[in-house]
Amino acid sequence: MQTEPEITDELIEAHGLKPDEYQRILDLLGRTPSFTELGIFSAMWNEHCSYKSSKKWLRTLPTEGPQVICGPGENAGVVDIGDGQAVVFKMESHNHPSYIEPYQGAATGVGGILRDVFTMGARPIAAMNSLSFGRIDHPKTKSLVNGVIEGIGGYGNCFGVPTIGGELRFDAAYDGNCLVNAFAAGLADADRIFYSAASGVGRPVVYLGAKTGRDGVGGATMASAEFDDTIEDKRPTVQVGDPFTEKRLMEATLELMETGAVISIQDMGAAGLTCSAVEMGDKGNLGIRLDLDRVPVREENMTAYEMMLSESQERMLMVLDPEKEDIAKAVFEKWDLDFAIVGETIAQDRFLIFHGNELVADLPLKALSGEAPEYDRPRATPPAPAPLGDIPEIDPTDALLKLVGTPNYASRAWVWEQYDHMVMADTVVRPGSDAGVVRVHDTGKALAFTSDVTPRYCKADPFEGGKQAVAEAFRNLCATGARPLASTDNLNFGNPEKPEIMGQFVSCIKGIGLAVSMLDMPIVSGNVSLYNETDGEAILPTPTIGAVGLLESLDQLIRMIPHEGDDLVLIGQTRGHLGQSALLAELFGRNEGEAPPVDLKAERRNGEFVRKAHARGLISAAHDLSDGGLALAAAEMALAGNVGVRLEGGDTGWFFGEDQARYLLATRNAERLLVEAEKAGVPARVIGQFSGRDIALGAASLPLSDIRAAHEGGLARVFGGKG
Repeated sequence: MQTEPEITDELIEAHGLKPDEYQRILDLLGRTPSFTELGIFSAMWNEHCSYKSSKKWLRTLPTEGPQVICGPGENAGVVDIGDGQAVVFKMESHNHPSYIEPYQGAATGVGGILRDVFTMGARPIAAMNSLSFGRIDHPKTKSLVNGVIEGIGGYGNCFGVPTIGGELRFDAAYDGNCLVNAFAAGLADADRIFYSAASGVGRPVVYLGAKTGRDGVGGATMASAEFDDTIEDKRPTVQVGDPFTEKRLMEATLELMETGAVISIQDMGAAGLTCSAVEMGDKGNLGIRLDLDRVPVREENMTAYEMMLSESQERMLMVLDPEKEDIAKAVFEKWDLDFAIVGETIAQDRFLIFHGNELVADLPLKALSGEAPEYDRPRATPPAPAPLGDIPEIDPTDALLKLVGTPNYASRAWVWEQYDHMVMADTVVRPGSDAGVVRVHDTGKALAFTSDVTPRYCKADPFEGGKQAVAEAFRNLCATGARPLASTDNLNFGNPEKPEIMGQFVSCIKGIGLAVSMLDMPIVSGNVSLYNETDGEAILPTPTIGAVGLLESLDQLIRMIPHEGDDLVLIGQTRGHLGQSALLAELFGRNEGEAPPVDLKAERRNGEFVRKAHARGLISAAHDLSDGGLALAAAEMALAGNVGVRLEGGDTGWFFGEDQARYLLATRNAERLLVEAEKAGVPARVIGQFSGRDIALGAASLPLSDIRAAHEGGLARVFGGKG
């Protein structure tokens, strides 16, 4: 056995533990912990695993509804979609690893979220990602963008799941800390969901999948701290992924579940063997005994500390029906994966770890999770944004041409064409629309997926920004014809120990909670990523919302592709809100004014009207209005349909204002559509027509081909042919 280092103040600090937290450990144990035990406490009590700064506020989020089978607390959320089927989904971050090592950081983020889904018994059917990078001229941005996108594509394409949507943004606030949020969804039988709570004393604890190495040791602790000039020293904490092993692991796991051998099962994600074992025991009110000499390893002379904290990928932990051990082992041997009984469940509330025939850790298991610190951190009201100044007179077509060519609003095809979005042959709506849509195989149903947040709104007004993230997700689903079902969140913020950051977090949570309640989109899973800052500079508050909607039939599907001769109808109230707008940010470099207010009653009313109008055959295409307002939304529809559009004239606020709860509808039956809107109390007016080959904004016009050239070439001009 290797000699363990002495526990010193420096070692305690290096493990991310504050002095009072270490004192709590001493009080719980009544003695000094061993080095391995210190590492286990560090893993379980860090921000990434314990949610110690956020769980007080996460409890306030609406998580229930008649459609919810399983809310937060498991590997992923589960929602009923009828006919005995369920959709299983979640979003998680891999921000810190992706900044340190972009390819593997992003790739293992995809791998981890896929495991969360199939661990529940669901076969993954769709993936998305939400990506935030620094300024395009920052020295690191190009390599980060390339590495992250290649990592997402490299893992997802090899695994064989379609990437059907997502987001990409650039802002100086992400210069020192990019965000990589990964989403996955799968299908399962509603009565065949697998959970992580262990049950039964004396049952085998089984290690499944790939071998354990030293990659990722301390990854969860690294993800719970700010970056500084020692960032390169953290490179070994980034895991290394193998999508082909993950594919075999999924097939083996789903086959194993059919045998009835699985009592409980847990993905080995953050903090690896430690977190998975503790969570299974804690949820089942059992203890766990592990023998590390039985753990399959790929490196020699690994210590107990390294084995317990390794975050090597493509691994699972399972409690097994002992009568079916041979059946289970045969399944994993068939798929050429490790299957090893590494411990057992015990009645005592202990986490016992043996290595080299020695007891190297003896800890109270429930205290590792139940006694983790929980903080109500001080919070301050974030400062008000600068007041909105005068806006210069602009030619609207000139402004539109510039806006569609900026990296933030140019076509994302350069990104999603690097992903396989058609594998499995069920993709109905590809990336580039309001929401991606995937058929529910062998049925007439489909599921729609979207990911949304506007960080500059959240910075200006976290409460309204939190509401808007949910509202935009709701609009994107409605504009696709889907009935919104539920949400997952990925809450990305800076250092919660700073009152202003904590104030942002709490206000965003309150806005999100109100919105998901009003729009019937409960939060069923999610992730919190804090300490996203470098040298004291925080990211923009970025509470990403991933949302899922149901189409009972593909007849309900609305595309955003208008046709020659369609009238253009604007749904919703337009006041010309330019505060915090894309126009100001992109063309003038100004972040001024208040975020647009979000009327949730109007959001619900207008979204439901769009779906009903389509069901009555009144609309042929739809698109929600968000960044860039009316002008950008109309241009995106024109590009999708390859047809010109003429809009009635107005001022800058008319064309580029970002008032909420609005849609553009293409129709051949405008008169009846307006009558139905009036009956529903929905503001609606005809504002133009799709025709010709030009885009005309009032008296000004330019060829659609010019808009297309600027839009499609925007990212390629910045990143080159490959990026």
